[in-house]
Amino acid sequence: MEASQPVPIKSTWGPLGNIVRVLWMIVGRTLLRLSFDGSDAYRCWVLRRFGAKVGRNVRLARSCRIEIPWTLDIRDNVHIGERSILYSLGPIEIGEGSVISHFAHLCAGSHDFSKRTFDLTKPPIVIGKGCWIGPDAFVGAGVTVGDSAVLLPRACAFKNVRAGAVIEGNPGKEIHSGTAS
Repeated sequence: MEASQPVPIKSTWGPLGNIVRVLWMIVGRTLLRLSFDGSDAYRCWVLRRFGAKVGRNVRLARSCRIEIPWTLDIRDNVHIGERSILYSLGPIEIGEGSVISHFAHLCAGSHDFSKRTFDLTKPPIVIGKGCWIGPDAFVGAGVTVGDSAVLLPRACAFKNVRAGAVIEGNPGKEIHSGTAS
């Protein structure tokens, strides 16, 4: 018996949504990339023009890749590192004082592989206050990372991470609970 292949479906964005996405890809991303080092306030201003909620004192690397800015909620004192990816098909919330390190990937989108139509899913990602998402770490769709949690370099979070936990490896394993011993 032959396995059924996914069947492509029409765009889930609609005509206006597709136009806005194209404007972001051509205009918004270009404005971010061509900005000068140290132009964090300008880059935040550009994101706000495309519907992102961006707090005060946010440091945003010009090489970070943001897919859909109008689903972003970035709180005060957040740092988004070089070449990080915020694949925000679904909402991404980044709590106050958190750091998303270089090459980190937050992926708030997937597909329902159980359906023949391979429907797009957009579960939210929530990063708590004071978190560190280490270099090249991955946070999957639908994951909540609790306050003060740490994903070490190259760690992968496919399930919720408790507050104060330290996660390493793929799949991510808790190596420290963040509680006093």
